[in-house]
Amino acid sequence: LAGTLARRLQWSSEEVEAVELAALIHDIGMVSVPAQILGKVNMLTAEEVKQIQRHVKTGIGMVEHIDFPGPVTALIAQHHERIDGSGYPEGLKADQISLFAKMGAVCDVYDAITSNRPYKAGWDPADSVQKMAQWAKEGHFDERIFQAFVKSVGIYPVGTMVMLESGRLGVVIEPHETNLLAPKVNVFFDTKRDTYIKPQTVDLSRAL
Repeated sequence: LAGTLARRLQWSSEEVEAVELAALIHDIGMVSVPAQILGKVNMLTAEEVKQIQRHVKTGIGMVEHIDFPGPVTALIAQHHERIDGSGYPEGLKADQISLFAKMGAVCDVYDAITSNRPYKAGWDPADSVQKMAQWAKEGHFDERIFQAFVKSVGIYPVGTMVMLESGRLGVVIEPHETNLLAPKVNVFFDTKRDTYIKPQTVDLSRAL
């Protein structure tokens, strides 16, 4: 997700590589959080929330002696900060937050809400993007970064299962460059006849 977004923003190959490394280890501090908290089904206590939030500073401490590119430490330190200042651990706002961290925040939230967790099932990708659009308007994300993210994954991200009006099932294989509601879909099953069909690529933008 982070690498795709960085390329959409036309960052250099070195920046893309650094961002991908940062994304892989941005939550390294989570190793300090007890498994019973991470796997808890019921609502967390205030102290348990604080323990989870400490993972940011723990992560910084784990990598501060390593000569990583700037984006790595910035993303680890600030990926839970929010544009409106409601994030943690420092409550940074707007331009106080690294551009890399603004990007990481969007990718991190999308990954979190679309993934299955002990306390909830992952949300549908399209619903997740719509919910994040609301949060962006409320000041959680950098609007420019978020819009670039939506264009990089599409309203229906690659890998999303969709049903066409014809009753055929398919998997999104490529978002459209400008029309996010009309991706390319690889159809493989006809629900009306309850049978598999020869896979076929359908460009939904051509049907509009």
